[in-house]
Amino acid sequence: MRLLGAGDNVVDRYLDTGVMYPGGNAVNVAVYARRCGAESSYWGRVGTDRAGDVVLTALRAEQVDVSGIRRVTGANAHADVVVVDGDRIFKDSDDGVSDFELSDADYTRLGDFDVVHTAYSGSLIEAVPRMAGHTRVSFDFSNRYDEPYVARLLPHLYLAAHSGSDLDDEQVGALLADGLRRGARHVLVTRGGAGARLATAAGEFRQPSVATDVVDTMGAGDAFIAGLLTGLLTGDSPTAALNRAARTAAGACAVSGAFGHPAPIPAPLLPHPQGERL
Repeated sequence: MRLLGAGDNVVDRYLDTGVMYPGGNAVNVAVYARRCGAESSYWGRVGTDRAGDVVLTALRAEQVDVSGIRRVTGANAHADVVVVDGDRIFKDSDDGVSDFELSDADYTRLGDFDVVHTAYSGSLIEAVPRMAGHTRVSFDFSNRYDEPYVARLLPHLYLAAHSGSDLDDEQVGALLADGLRRGARHVLVTRGGAGARLATAAGEFRQPSVATDVVDTMGAGDAFIAGLLTGLLTGDSPTAALNRAARTAAGACAVSGAFGHPAPIPAPLLPHPQGERL
């Protein structure tokens, strides 16, 4: 199975420890799909600063193909984070050089992959319909349930993923039903410790969370998506694919950062947690 993560990458800068980790939705899905046994690639724009080096080095170490990365002069995207009781809280962010568009040649190359994953946090929202003309598309809406682009994208999606920790059971059911009604083949709602629910034409499937010692929840939802896609596209039943996804997400919660690979934040760039320069 060949998976492409396309769109955002960042370094998550942990202000309370002075350490940064590579991440970003599309990067995380590509990394965890590779760990699940898929061939994976990442396409995006990476800065020429130390943060860009961290992203590239980590992807290579994880054996994710980086031939589709554009290295652009400037600062890599970053997000500033503090961790409270194992949960990450975002303080500030900057997109840096991350915004990019696909070329005609890129669209043609999409046919080499079984699925491409992107998200609300990247710059490819409007590209999804054209992408779907070349391969399956997975899209992470996170908790952006009411954005105007949701209805436009759903008919083109193999997987529509939502984060629904703030929703009750009835609201989750409505979100799943609406996604299927509008044309998505699979609709996923992850709910952290409350597990996940997946809707397909064959019915609805529930997956409890897998117990783990939580160090950091960064990237857990992305890991879940990676495990689910890898399972579904290698022939697993929905039940087996969900179980794989839950175990993959539990593993993500047991490491710092989205998937490890820590590096010190360069001292001149290290902001004070309240936003002041040291």
